[in-house]
Amino acid sequence: MGLAGMGRDGVGLAGLGSSGMGPAGMGPAGLPPRSAALLWVWLLLGSSWGPGPPGVGAVPRPTATYVLDAGGGLGRQFDGIGAVSGGGATSRLLVNYQEPYRSQILDYLFKPNFGASLHILKVEIGGDGQSTDGTEPSHMHYENDENYFRGYEWWLMKEAKKRNPQIKLIGLPWTFPAWIGKGENWPYDYPHVTAYYIISWILGAKQYHDLDIDYIGIWNERAFNSKYIKVLRQSLDRLGLRNVGIIAADGDWNISKEMVVDPYLNDAVQVVGAHYPGTKTVPNALLTQKKLWSSEDYSTFNDEIGAGCWARILNQNYVNGNMTSTIAWNLVASYYEDLPFGRCGLMTAQEPWSGHYKVEAPIWITAHTTQFTQPGWSYLQVDGHLEGGGSFVALTDGLGNLTIIIETMTHNHSQCIRPPLPHFNVSPQRATFYLRGSFYLVKTLQVWYSRLDFESANSILFKQLHPLDVWRGSFSIDLDVDEVYTLTTLKTGRKCSCPEPPPPQPFPSNYKDDFNIRNPTFSEAPNFADQTGVFEYFINGSDPGDHVFTLRQVVVQRPITWVSDADQTISIIGNFRWVNLTVTCDIYIEKQDDGGVFIAGRVDNGGIYVRRTKGVFFWVYADGTYRVTGDLAGEEVLMKGLSGVRANAWHTLTLNIQGASASGLLNGYPLWENVTISKPSNGWAAIGTRSFEFAQFDNFHVEAS
Repeated sequence: MGLAGMGRDGVGLAGLGSSGMGPAGMGPAGLPPRSAALLWVWLLLGSSWGPGPPGVGAVPRPTATYVLDAGGGLGRQFDGIGAVSGGGATSRLLVNYQEPYRSQILDYLFKPNFGASLHILKVEIGGDGQSTDGTEPSHMHYENDENYFRGYEWWLMKEAKKRNPQIKLIGLPWTFPAWIGKGENWPYDYPHVTAYYIISWILGAKQYHDLDIDYIGIWNERAFNSKYIKVLRQSLDRLGLRNVGIIAADGDWNISKEMVVDPYLNDAVQVVGAHYPGTKTVPNALLTQKKLWSSEDYSTFNDEIGAGCWARILNQNYVNGNMTSTIAWNLVASYYEDLPFGRCGLMTAQEPWSGHYKVEAPIWITAHTTQFTQPGWSYLQVDGHLEGGGSFVALTDGLGNLTIIIETMTHNHSQCIRPPLPHFNVSPQRATFYLRGSFYLVKTLQVWYSRLDFESANSILFKQLHPLDVWRGSFSIDLDVDEVYTLTTLKTGRKCSCPEPPPPQPFPSNYKDDFNIRNPTFSEAPNFADQTGVFEYFINGSDPGDHVFTLRQVVVQRPITWVSDADQTISIIGNFRWVNLTVTCDIYIEKQDDGGVFIAGRVDNGGIYVRRTKGVFFWVYADGTYRVTGDLAGEEVLMKGLSGVRANAWHTLTLNIQGASASGLLNGYPLWENVTISKPSNGWAAIGTRSFEFAQFDNFHVEAS
């Protein structure tokens, strides 16, 4: 930015202590016409109206005017900004952080007027299946099983409510346990069964955690079923859960085609939610006369470009698409970074072993909206496109408060992961705003500013500037590219900061877990990230010896899947960069005849790509054989033979990988050796089972060099 238009904080607030165009018949700032003419000559010579230093040879900016007035009626009601935990296992590592770091992370996400100050938390209703970066456990693994303390989403919702009692809660399934489909990979054949399962989750949230769920979804990004939606609505109403709204269909806008011709379906749905809509809606969605939300968006690496994406869609989802809520996937990147979509969260917290976390730029872009609006505010009816490119939205609480959020993100600096972004231009400009009606009485606006720097990564994020004086209902502001401004009557904004967290450290090279926890806070062992199946703490009442407390794989039927889950179960742990390592674990096969378990190293994949996972896998089977394979599927057999292992007995497996060679021990004695390993060259450690079967693990130990 040149000197022209610079405010006292070094940014382009042309209206600091001044105004733009005055009332009709007057010149700028209400000056008489002759004075106004002199002023325009001065402006054309390269200066700007404002307290900044005179511009020497500066090119005058194109100027456009915008009128803000609630007198002709308001636009749609604002429903809030939120984020998703799940879809899947995206908060997996967060729960393992020690205090005070865990609470600091939660404060940045949820505490009002602190950081992101989110209005909405959307969580996965765990269904035991892979849902992007891992599996999340179901509250009902089996039809006669109910447990409302599995996983970490209950805990996370309570922590969010603790910080902001007004936060809205949403539940959405990605996968379902197998019993829902009664043998089919489909949740809609028995709609009353599926509705019972979902409503059990809602009721459990209230009964066991005192959590009121505000909205419920259907099936993430998969086919919707009108009959099921109507059954779910009827069941909710019959049980006194009329306040629980249904969001449909968390995919594209196609459900609106049916809603406009089916009044019963239209009545059943409270929110039409689309994913990654590219800031656009469709005519049928508008015809439903329902709330329109971007119920999942963003999903972009959380650097400056990710922040630019987020800034652009937070405004333009409403400006272009009439969407009154935008929900980011995901809340916090708290999963191993080398899983799919690493660091696609609003902030990063993927090192519980060190305590390190990073408050990324999207947190402060979020604050530009969330700290100065609340659900229940209303958008003003105004075309929010800036003539020089970019956008603005204006909102009011109906009590005289006004918030304006302006973004000038350029195309190459605001591309989200999806959909493709058509080309557009943004250029430096001056915007003059006229405040009409009740807003004419506004005298001062608080100013918060961000500028994303793509050259030196020296961004200015959520900085409070000198207040802007509004004179006779108008003000002007100079806008450069890749900036965000919030102009507001509210004085409650704060950019809070905690003490610097510890420096980053790799996963410990010598790691042990004996799972000896009688009353665990969470159902899953720290740092294990389940990729197919669910591994839970287990009390082995039949073992009076050294294996009372174990880790058990508990999913015994392939769930109704969202992606192509593996045919084997697997949980990964450690450092993806590990090359040479020794993995030792006690194992207990529970399935007679064809049961089997493995330990593994150099595991190279997970998440939605789990079926293609390679590594070094040491298998033992209940029929007394063993195999060494180069893949999870067991198709690349490197060695096989007899082991003497049987079900219902404890054995100790050891896998040693050094350079291009691997060897294995059974109960401390060599079983196989000198197996040549060509690839992969590095990866995680892992444990798992041959199929969806019960099996137990104990005394896990990995040592890497």
